[in-house]
Amino acid sequence: MREKIVHYFSKIALLSEDEASAIKNSAVVKNYAKGTVLVHEGQFSKETFFVLKGLIRQYNLTEGEEKTTAFFTEEQWVMALNNLEGDNPSPYYWVCEEDSVLLLGNDDSAQIIFNQFPRLESLARKIVENTFADYQQTILNYLTDSPEQRYLRLLESRPDLIQRIPQYQLASYIGVKPESLSRIRKRLTKKP
Repeated sequence: MREKIVHYFSKIALLSEDEASAIKNSAVVKNYAKGTVLVHEGQFSKETFFVLKGLIRQYNLTEGEEKTTAFFTEEQWVMALNNLEGDNPSPYYWVCEEDSVLLLGNDDSAQIIFNQFPRLESLARKIVENTFADYQQTILNYLTDSPEQRYLRLLESRPDLIQRIPQYQLASYIGVKPESLSRIRKRLTKKP
């Protein structure tokens, strides 16, 4: 599993043997059972996670109802971009929706590697920038697309996700009730 994180970094920039070895040797990899809550709303946490295997769901509670705001799968970072220092309480929950294998990270451990290998800090910055850009695009799509367009976009960009999550979570993610999602699916199957 540790090789996966080295492979991920290598796709961003060519790593020296020492850099690859430092990443691999410093990686903290943990297994989590389905249903494990990684972060609770209101919790202070400096942790970031890299999904090596599994599925993490991000949601808020609004008037007692879960509102799914993100799904993270293999080779995605789970991080609170508004709270990289860990000094603000989390506004959401992160929960494992499948048995998951995650790489754990935080700023303290990253600084140790950055001091030894300064080039890795710029790689980490690029990862945060890419993650932020992905979040921004997701928010823009959510604000401008209809629920049907959101569903179609998800079918196109992440078809595997549709098979991995329950319909009520999918409905919440695209901003509708499960009955409305059923109508959207039905309408789409009737289109030529």
